[in-house]
Parts: sequence; C-alpha cells; structure tokens
Amino acid sequence: MVATSKIQNKIAAAAKDVLFAPVYLYQGRKIKRDTVRLPEPNGERHGSVQLDHASNESAAQNKPALHIMIVGDSAAAGVGSETQQEALVGKLIPILQQQPTINEQFAVLNWSLQATTGHTSFDILRRLYIMPAPNEPIDVMILSVGVNDTTSSVAVDKWQQQIKDIIAIAQRKFGVRELVFLSLPPMAQMPAIPAPLNNFVGAKASILDGILQQICRAHDNVTYMATDFPRMIAEHSNGTPIDIKVMFASDGFHPSSLMYGYWAQQLSELIIELLDSSTH
Repeated sequence: MVATSKIQNKIAAAAKDVLFAPVYLYQGRKIKRDTVRLPEPNGERHGSVQLDHASNESAAQNKPALHIMIVGDSAAAGVGSETQQEALVGKLIPILQQQPTINEQFAVLNWSLQATTGHTSFDILRRLYIMPAPNEPIDVMILSVGVNDTTSSVAVDKWQQQIKDIIAIAQRKFGVRELVFLSLPPMAQMPAIPAPLNNFVGAKASILDGILQQICRAHDNVTYMATDFPRMIAEHSNGTPIDIKVMFASDGFHPSSLMYGYWAQQLSELIIELLDSSTH
C-alpha cells in the first residue's frame, strides 16, 4: 500500500509539472531577464594568519600550519556582499583565528578561495584537475555546490558521479584531511523565485541535496553540513518576527552579508569539531 501511494504521488507530481511547464518556462526566462546581476566582491582570495601563541615562539615553531581551502560557486565566492571581508571567507577566518582549539594546535592559518559565479559540479571538478597540487596537504576543504546544477537541470546520475569524482581528486591530489560539503540552500524560499516555480526548483534542489547526503555518509572524512536556516532566523530575530528577505542579497537569490555571518559561525563550529575528533 505504501509503495502504491508513493507511485501515485510521483505520477501526480509529474502530471502537475507537465501542466505547469509553460509557467515554469515563462517565470524562468523572466528571472534571467529581470534579476540584478551582482558581481563577485573585491578582496583577497588567499592569505596567511599568524595565530596567538601566548608569546611562546619556541612552542609555536613546533606547531604545524592549518590549511583551509574554500571551493565552489557564487555563494563560496561571496556574491551578495560588497567585499570579501563581508562574505563567507571574510567572516570565517577571523572566527577560526580566535578559537583556543585552533591556537593550541596550529602556528599559522593559511587559507585560499577557489570559487567562481555559475560553477556547476562539473566546473568545480575541472578546476580541481587544472589547479596545481598544493605544497602541503589541505586540512579542511569546504565545498559549496549544487545551485547551478539545479538550475541547469543536471541528470541525477551525472550529479552523483561528479560529486564522487570531486571527493576522489580532493583526497588524492590535495591530500584533504576533512572534506565538508555545504547543503544546498532553501531554494523554494528564495525571494527571487516566484510560485509555482519556487516549489519546482526547491524539489529539484532537495533531490540533489539528498543524494549529496548519501554520498557523504558513504565516504570517510567527508561531512555534509546542513545549514541551520531556522537557527539563523531565530538568532537574528531574538524572538520577534522578521522578513526572510534579510537573509538574502538585493537580487533575492544570493546570501546577504548577514547570512554569511551566521553561515560562517556554524561552519567554524563544525571545523573545530572535526579537527578535535581527528586528533583524539
């Protein structure tokens, strides 16, 4: 009975999509025509930060460097912010720099950003193939991928294979110690995508996100981070209702600087947890 119900639901959903196909097409073209194209923010895309060693330089000399690389699409690149300091990497690095756990383990925090607007899983995979191998293994690689695969209607099997290939090259070529995939955003809630297209796109994103979770669970040292969107809202609202639009940039599609800040906080907590567990 349950299996029959699932089949009926799939048939109903497919019929609905066929019925709304002209509407989806019209709305999709209108979004492409009318949506403001935000540029990638200016700012440094790599750097090295000395950590606090409590004035003990001899102890610092015995500590390794922490290597972090952020890879991916426009969200990783910080689109929606004026500068990189207001974007994901600019919010993340200062938080990590202040963490006692990281200061105790490492002497220096080296970071780099390898992200471009519009990049799909295939583009990211190609980028990792082209990039030179690092001189030192990457301790933590953070990947933001999936939104452009959703909007370009990537085949499920192709998405699955390209995520597996990204994991393989990250671990083999870059020596990645901990690989973190960020969850796909709640595309159905993006202000730029009107109904009913938002539900259609949101459902597609949910399918890709589910596959991403499965792949991450099947690989060692690969973690899926479910962005806690309700927590972001709760922390910012402080118990009072807020407009969801504050979490998005002026284009209604990319994260706002506010959202990047909450995102970086959640990511920093996960990174510390992963580094702690790997040393015990």
